[in-house]
Amino acid sequence: MKKIIILGCAVLVLICIALIFNGKNEEKSLKKVKVAEVTHSIFYTPMYVSDALGYFEEEGLDVEIILTSGADNVAAAVLSGDVQIGFCGSEQSIYIYNEGAKDYLVNFAGLTKRDGSFLVSREKEENFDLSHLIGKDIIGGRKGGMPAMTLAYTLGEFGITDNDVNIDTSIAFASMSGAFIGGTGDYVALFEPTASQLVKQGYGYIVASIGEIGGVVPYTAFNAKKSYIEKNGDVIEGFSKSIQKGLDYTFSHSDEELAKLIGDYFPDTSYNDLVNTIKNYRKIDSWFKTTYISKEGFNHIQEIMKYNKVLDKNAPYKLLVDNTYNHE
Repeated sequence: MKKIIILGCAVLVLICIALIFNGKNEEKSLKKVKVAEVTHSIFYTPMYVSDALGYFEEEGLDVEIILTSGADNVAAAVLSGDVQIGFCGSEQSIYIYNEGAKDYLVNFAGLTKRDGSFLVSREKEENFDLSHLIGKDIIGGRKGGMPAMTLAYTLGEFGITDNDVNIDTSIAFASMSGAFIGGTGDYVALFEPTASQLVKQGYGYIVASIGEIGGVVPYTAFNAKKSYIEKNGDVIEGFSKSIQKGLDYTFSHSDEELAKLIGDYFPDTSYNDLVNTIKNYRKIDSWFKTTYISKEGFNHIQEIMKYNKVLDKNAPYKLLVDNTYNHE
């Protein structure tokens, strides 16, 4: 009987060792990928969905999402090799290419299709109209960044130029809310959940969605160095496929389901606020259906940059956009 018990224990020990060994092998088989996100926002719900549901792991990737405020800082992190993938406006890839970089950034997957910021007023305005902005000061974001440039371009489409309104581009993106609370500006353009948090704290009122007013703009995309994509096509393929799965899930599930799923990514935001924010972003049609980045959309970004006088010549779409890994 003792021999049977000893034999049984030995078998159990071997099984445990085998399970631990296999688990370690599975962990080792996942390729580590760091992603620098330009800001942490519910606007990027599909990406957090992909992470929460294990879509990256399904594609053999161990993805770490790192907040890296400012598109220029995202680009710097990618170029230095601190991270493998950047997530920001495509304008950074254009700046870097036109500066003569040989190993430039290539955009390989799109996510958002319009500006995700909301215009917050210091005063309550029941019947807001863009003409209310004339003669006012707006905290718009960093000079040369997509939020500030899209805001200026959108206003320009309605005939409101920098002669009519002052868009303050001297304040870092992460400091915009604090500056407004401190008394700077009549309006501020903020992403969620920051905009709603500011309203709940009694510092202002949301009067408009910049994205809804401005229409479709290919706003934020994933990028990597040209050399990294060439050497790690499997990683880019798996990552793009995971993002597409996140987009598919986002479009096929309710705001309530999504809020429950990504709640841990926004611990300071209540469930109801998450639901309402996702609902608002869905309402203005914030996300692409696929990761494909069109030539028309990419060139439109360059039109916005030219309007803002930060671009003299267009960068080539065929070099800075790679749709090879698109999954429709």
